[in-house]
Amino acid sequence: MRVFKTLEELASCAGQELGVSPWHTITQQQIDAFAKATLDQQWIHVNEERAKTGPFKSTIAHGFLTLSLMPWCMEHALCIQEETTSINYGLNKVRFTSVVPVNAQVRARFQLFASKALPSPHGLAFELTWDVVFEMNGQDKPVCIAQCVVRRYTSA
Repeated sequence: MRVFKTLEELASCAGQELGVSPWHTITQQQIDAFAKATLDQQWIHVNEERAKTGPFKSTIAHGFLTLSLMPWCMEHALCIQEETTSINYGLNKVRFTSVVPVNAQVRARFQLFASKALPSPHGLAFELTWDVVFEMNGQDKPVCIAQCVVRRYTSA
């Protein structure tokens, strides 16, 4: 885990890979809970028996489930010692480049693409644009590529 003392220190590292998360195993229980929360009950995700005869021979994680692991992955890939608040601001692009079968392990690599200071009456604020690549253990091809925009704020 890469540790930064301040938000300014992190923001000055544009163009660098700043962290890699640990591996996370996506279980059927997690897939089922995500399906229930999002109302996406497509059989390829939740029907284990039918999925065995499908194109991937098992259930697969929702692409958006993989993407939704981004905050957890970031929290485990880098640390800012200065107390900050993080707000998801948006996504510039997302591609789901490979399926993630049940019980696969995924992790994310974070490269800071750009940073810009923002006006804030309550302390320091930066908009950070991240290039994020989700990898699956045992496979060279990424499973998800995304560019996300996060706003981070410090307390005054």
